[in-house]
Amino acid sequence: MRFRIENNKLIAGKSFAPNSLRISQFNIIPQPPLNPNFSFNPELQKLLIGKQLLIDDLPYQLEEIQNHYDHGYITFRKGIEYAGKTPVCARCGNNEQQWFAIYPCTRCGEDCLYCRKCLMMGRISECTPLIGWNGPAPDSSLPSKMLEWQGTLSQGQLEASERVKNAILQNKEWLIWAVCGAGKTEVLFAGIEAGLAANKRLCIAAPRTDVVLELTPRLKAAFPNILVASLYSGSTDRHLYAPLTIATTHQLQRFYHAFDAIILDEVDAFPYTVEESLQQAVIQARKQESAMIYLTATPNAKWQKECLSGKRAYTTIPARFHRHPLPIPEFTWCGNWQKRLKKNKLPPNILTWIKKRLDEGKQALIFFPHIPLMEKALPVLWALTPNIEAVHAEDPERKEKVQKMRSKEIALLLTTTILERGVTFPAIDVAVVGAEDGIFLESALVQIAGRAGRSKDHPTGAVTFFHYGKTEAMIKARRQIMSMNREGVKRGLIDL
Repeated sequence: MRFRIENNKLIAGKSFAPNSLRISQFNIIPQPPLNPNFSFNPELQKLLIGKQLLIDDLPYQLEEIQNHYDHGYITFRKGIEYAGKTPVCARCGNNEQQWFAIYPCTRCGEDCLYCRKCLMMGRISECTPLIGWNGPAPDSSLPSKMLEWQGTLSQGQLEASERVKNAILQNKEWLIWAVCGAGKTEVLFAGIEAGLAANKRLCIAAPRTDVVLELTPRLKAAFPNILVASLYSGSTDRHLYAPLTIATTHQLQRFYHAFDAIILDEVDAFPYTVEESLQQAVIQARKQESAMIYLTATPNAKWQKECLSGKRAYTTIPARFHRHPLPIPEFTWCGNWQKRLKKNKLPPNILTWIKKRLDEGKQALIFFPHIPLMEKALPVLWALTPNIEAVHAEDPERKEKVQKMRSKEIALLLTTTILERGVTFPAIDVAVVGAEDGIFLESALVQIAGRAGRSKDHPTGAVTFFHYGKTEAMIKARRQIMSMNREGVKRGLIDL
């Protein structure tokens, strides 16, 4: 696409006129004043507000988009900015040369630089404008009673809930450091209700689709009269305007200065921790004056030091709502299990552990460090029972297998770290095969241990780390769990 300036307005066109330029070539992009007498399209308003979208994302003709811009209701931003001679993607923040490429563009008639880092969200190039909304927000009328949840909070949850509520209303940043199974979702309800009542637009974001799928029905049940948008790859809510949004951090790349408060769940989880573009997406999705709530059971070492030194505002929930201590992992040496697995065998103590669960009718999650090792172990375990399945991130039947585990159709589920967080099974034991592997960081092991004993009806559960040599991550994980138990007892949140 090419543009020219007439009467201090940007004119979009598909022609390659000599005086037209790609949008990245303009030093300043003019913004016409808002015409209050203009009759704008309310559907376009809902589609664009708080967003940064491509022309291809909009089901409207270029003429209508241009007309809204001419009257000040739409903004155009450069898709590719330049910091000196270095290109920067305005959507994902990428400035690494290897993530840019050039292609012959039929829209601008030139060889055009584009960003490969966020290509899955649609191609953004030197001639691509990012389109946003500059007019008023849609009218929103919310019911006087929004929260229908009838449960009660523990003392630890109540303290954290008040912190979340105050942070949202006062546009502060706050960390909720809560053990696995502490009931973090319920802690959010009062703050969400207060934010909605204050006409704030809220977002709960998480790095993984599993977490979004888990949270969505719970939030819809708690706020049945509030429109909730659930955004993930393949979601039908992609263009739905809602006062409450639940989204993967990838989906936030489409938002720009949209939310008055973002609640970032599992802030320590992959891929958010390693993808700067996702961290940039969260920053861009916030309004300049907004609240930021972080939720995690396993803050990284830097954040832990900041909390303990008073540099970061935080609240801990060191105990689960059912007032039972967290299961403490047992370390069990199993020898060179990979060598045995090459011969289609597993260590006897692992097999004994599994047989005991099968005999007792107790479901179990068994974690493996890598997919090939897990798939190699599966037929070995089928000799014990055919009622075992395996799941990993790329498994097309992933959701179905997790549901079968929930409905107790299968006895054991083998898994990679994909199920270390974001899913809850009421009564399970947990084992890690090869806990010494480098993929099992302290945070991953704490999360894995946190799968057991989550239900008030089944508040205990066995957690066993089978290993071929203890690691610092294993020791730190167990130390962190024991430390939280001690704090829970000290604060009167755990019954001895």
